[in-house]
Amino acid sequence: MIGNQDSWYVQQLCDAFRSGNHEATACLFPELEARILDGKSTLHIGDRAVAYYDALIVRTMPPGSLEQVVLRMNLLALAEESGVIVLNPAKAIECAVDKGLTSLRLSQAGLTVPNTVICESCEQAIDQFHQLGNDVVVKPIFGAEGRGILRVADEQMAWRTFRTLERLQAAIYIQQFLPGKLEDIRVLVLNGEVVASMKRFPAEGDFRSNAAQQGTAAAYVANCDEAATAIKAAEVTGCIFAGVDLMYDDKNQLNVIEVNAVPGWKALQKYSTINVPKTLVTWLQNRLA
Repeated sequence: MIGNQDSWYVQQLCDAFRSGNHEATACLFPELEARILDGKSTLHIGDRAVAYYDALIVRTMPPGSLEQVVLRMNLLALAEESGVIVLNPAKAIECAVDKGLTSLRLSQAGLTVPNTVICESCEQAIDQFHQLGNDVVVKPIFGAEGRGILRVADEQMAWRTFRTLERLQAAIYIQQFLPGKLEDIRVLVLNGEVVASMKRFPAEGDFRSNAAQQGTAAAYVANCDEAATAIKAAEVTGCIFAGVDLMYDDKNQLNVIEVNAVPGWKALQKYSTINVPKTLVTWLQNRLA
């Protein structure tokens, strides 16, 4: 497991694998390294070669410099090439962690996403802010759990927000605020099948439904259209294991909001009889077989 050993998710997965008589351990990305010694290249986690392991399961994608992020993705890709199963694959993580690229890929595949603009300059963003009805959601390109997401419906606030992002040399990613019910559907997908789903609702006074932002949830079974959309969204991004967020607008059109390549299931587990860690263990055993 590439993740903090104190993480609830890492502990859940390690326990599930160990109960099936498998060896499981946790490490962080800085422990993953490449060596070229005496003409031979190898990947290592500490003193143990990565080739020792059957699989690497990525449970974290911490912030880092461009060089550090590129290094992580390169090492994961090289691990895949050596025959180690990587969940999710490096290309899938690269796509899903980038909200801009994800939105573009989903749209190109024929899936509906909110009207979205991705640019660099404040002036471009302000022009599109007006085109999108003066009510947008501003998101960091790289981010999770609803952190750093703002709803901007005032021109002066839009100027300040976009100018700040421009000065920080950040990409400006804005989506039209979807009118309709303030709720979304989280669908957990594994290997082209829906594992579980739930509805999520924002806390009072907020529009973000993430559990990390005090959102609440309820049991819900995704219908055929929602399941098919979530499965296709995971496939488009290359994710084997994904949390796909869906939302209906006021015209009852289903939109794909996000694809998460390192999905959580703590809240979802409360509303489903499916044991997610054991499901992952079974899938990996079958894959190895």
